Amino acid sequence: MQQPHQHEDTPGASPRVLVVDDDPTVAEVVTGYLERAGYVVDRADDGPTALARAAAHWPDLVVLDLMLPGMDGLEVCRRMRGHGPVPVIMLTARGDEDDRILGLEVGADDYVTKPFSPRELVLRVESVMRRSRPAATGHRLGAAGLTVDPEARRATKNGGELALTLREFDLLSYFLRYPGRAFSREDLMREVWGWDFGDLSTVTVHVRRLRGKVEDDPARPRLIQTVWGVGYRFDATGAAGEVDGP
Repeated sequence: MQQPHQHEDTPGASPRVLVVDDDPTVAEVVTGYLERAGYVVDRADDGPTALARAAAHWPDLVVLDLMLPGMDGLEVCRRMRGHGPVPVIMLTARGDEDDRILGLEVGADDYVTKPFSPRELVLRVESVMRRSRPAATGHRLGAAGLTVDPEARRATKNGGELALTLREFDLLSYFLRYPGRAFSREDLMREVWGWDFGDLSTVTVHVRRLRGKVEDDPARPRLIQTVWGVGYRFDATGAAGEVDGP
């Protein structure tokens, strides 16, 4: 795959969404709803075609079915992420919690379980797209060797750039904004994801992934600490905390 094209900052340009699903009915319905919501939509029904479409016109967001013939959605997500940052919403079968966790572990920003409401999917797309845009105004935040620049959507650790997904960046920014404060997973889902309800394992997986990138020893986290019976707290001093659980 070629390196992703840079998007042209054309005023009024419609965001481009790549829909990858081998079920033509699902793809057609999703495409129709997204187009009516103002998005330009590309479609692909398998992994290689999706990668080719992305190389030709790098998308602003990908709606990606986990179960694809040949190359599954996890591999497609890995390969796309290897060529550039792009928000991904994974489509998974109802009840397959392990698959949803795998999708989040690979770096999906969100997931929707089948069967789903196309309107709900459009709302999720709008939420992810809104959070993926650089902040018009935003002060740099920093503590314990970590810095985030909301305008550039860039994060560093001890001067080295961190490869964070959209949600990981938002989660780190939120922790840095409120050091020392304990948040429940429900709090984080509402404030970082913008959801009033949802699968709380989404938060757990993202905290684990973020620890893997910002902690010196993710198995004994000093920065993002577990507060038993509550949730998580960012310790700007990096002091030793309790041995972590989930």
